[in-house]
Amino acid sequence: MSKSNNLIDYNSRIMSLGSCFAENMAKKLEYFKFDNLVNPFGIIFNPVSLEKLILRSIHKNYFTENDIFYHNEAWHCYEVHSELLNPNKEEFLKTLNELIDSTNNQITKSTHIIITLGTAWIYRNIETNEIVANCHKVPQKQFAKELLSVEKIQESLQNIITLIREVNKEVKFIFTVSPVRHIKDGFAENTLSKSHLITAIHQIVNCQLSIVNYFPSYEIMMDELRDYRFYAQDMLHPNQTAIDYIWIRFFENYVDEKEFIIMQQVCDIQKALHHKPFNPESERHVKFLENLNQKINILASGYPFMKF
Repeated sequence: MSKSNNLIDYNSRIMSLGSCFAENMAKKLEYFKFDNLVNPFGIIFNPVSLEKLILRSIHKNYFTENDIFYHNEAWHCYEVHSELLNPNKEEFLKTLNELIDSTNNQITKSTHIIITLGTAWIYRNIETNEIVANCHKVPQKQFAKELLSVEKIQESLQNIITLIREVNKEVKFIFTVSPVRHIKDGFAENTLSKSHLITAIHQIVNCQLSIVNYFPSYEIMMDELRDYRFYAQDMLHPNQTAIDYIWIRFFENYVDEKEFIIMQQVCDIQKALHHKPFNPESERHVKFLENLNQKINILASGYPFMKF
């Protein structure tokens, strides 16, 4: 893997979108206090649903009553994750539309957008013929399962790039495929799905190398960490050791080396904040806290967005 030409630094504004692995990487960015927003509409696994939300956000096409539905004593929206559900209809619509505004703002100001695709398998609402981002535990008979073609994925990704660059000419993109295996689809089906995603992304990257990069999260997991000791208990998700390893490979190739010293300072502060003293009232600990606050204030003066 070669060093990216579009490096991230502490002046970068990053937006991370996509699968649950996008959130794993975002937690690392947040730990090191990079300016990062992750999945405002919750985890989104497929590229078509991401494209829909980006289109809505850029054009401020606000949600209405026609876009939501009541199920299991709460209001849901097929375009967003179930974590956003709300028993109050007005509050739900208000939240969704505030997210459109904030996402619009972030898209126009981002320097880097990291998109992690999870699966090429999608569920289509039979009644509306629309692809959904989340089924919200609605009975399965109301959906038809499909595999997105390479061409359809490529079209969605290109639309995402075009839409965003219409309002933000300077933004750079990093695409990656989640290393989480979607075994509920089946082993062979998961491999087919990932291959469609990877093929589509590479076709996009090969045509737009100056603005689009590919980070091989999936390949690192499959080829460099090919042992079950790197998996969580479910044997599907990478465990913390694997996430840490993939993060190291990411920052070595996508973070500007001049920021490594600041990253170490942030890391030292984070470790100190989690330090549990034997005697909180001791003079030694009071001095420790004074030194820690001084370090935080020095960093915050140079990087006001850093909050500890």
